[in-house]
Amino acid sequence: MSAPAPDAQTPPAVQSALATIEVERDGLEALRLALTGTLGATFDRAVAQLAAAKGRVIVTGMGKSGHVARKIAATLASTGTPSHFVHPAEASHGDLGMIQKDDAILALSWSGEAKELADIVRYSRRFNVLLIAMTANAESALGCEADIRLVLPKATEACPNGLAPTTSTTMQLALGDAIAVALLKARGFSAQDFRIFHPGGKLGAQLKTVGTIMHVGEAVPTALVGTRMREAIAIMTAKSFGCVVVVDGVGKLAGIITDGDLRRNMSATLGDRLVEEIMTRAPTTVAPGDLLAEALEIVDSRKHQALVVVEGGRPVGLVHVLDLLRAGAA
Repeated sequence: MSAPAPDAQTPPAVQSALATIEVERDGLEALRLALTGTLGATFDRAVAQLAAAKGRVIVTGMGKSGHVARKIAATLASTGTPSHFVHPAEASHGDLGMIQKDDAILALSWSGEAKELADIVRYSRRFNVLLIAMTANAESALGCEADIRLVLPKATEACPNGLAPTTSTTMQLALGDAIAVALLKARGFSAQDFRIFHPGGKLGAQLKTVGTIMHVGEAVPTALVGTRMREAIAIMTAKSFGCVVVVDGVGKLAGIITDGDLRRNMSATLGDRLVEEIMTRAPTTVAPGDLLAEALEIVDSRKHQALVVVEGGRPVGLVHVLDLLRAGAA
């Protein structure tokens, strides 16, 4: 459903922003439609060739296309496809030596006539390096030399003068992301693989596993089936997790008792009752290999304060919502 048109009360800057996004949206829609036709076939071929490449994907471009190329190279590298950005001007002054025969080159130029790309193009032809062009001009100098041409549909720039690269760079970036995601899927790149390349920041924290932060051994408040509630409450108080994990005679998880269970069962005789009378059976659990992001989603959606970490039916640890916050997963 389209958004309502701005009225006279809409500030000029917001009107301009809305108009810009609308023009760029039209460019992305044209790109989507192109992928259902001829561009889709060449895109599929390009992804197959890049996936089969023994070397790296060298991404290059000049000007604004160069900035987009640098981002595409970074996205490829972080999602499992070895990649590197080579500036075309620097390539002409020695950096051509960074391109090896097993590499593949993805060259971006909206017009396809960027003169700075000439040396990279010639180098690729001389040494038989796969050259994929991303351009809006199939018959350009770049397009004519490329092994595979990813021809983007013509588009109107959002700039009122029709000059500043806006819609065109958005389309290039979107197609670059599409290449990276297609390669990610083709390689079976998993969240665990992603974690290796993203150890820092919030994203890195979310991709850590529960096993890296869980409390284990004596730190976990545990009571055997048959334990009186007065003892279980003492264990809960001493360990300060707001819960106690209940296990059976062979160490299997039987249930959990939380602060909420205590409130719901509060009475003068609570201390004399057995833990199995109070506990929540089949509590929500996680595994040591689960991501912190997954654990965080569980505590958020189910309003739990702590999760029992289970392996082979046995509790091997406990993770509290505060542990997730300290780890930076939230």
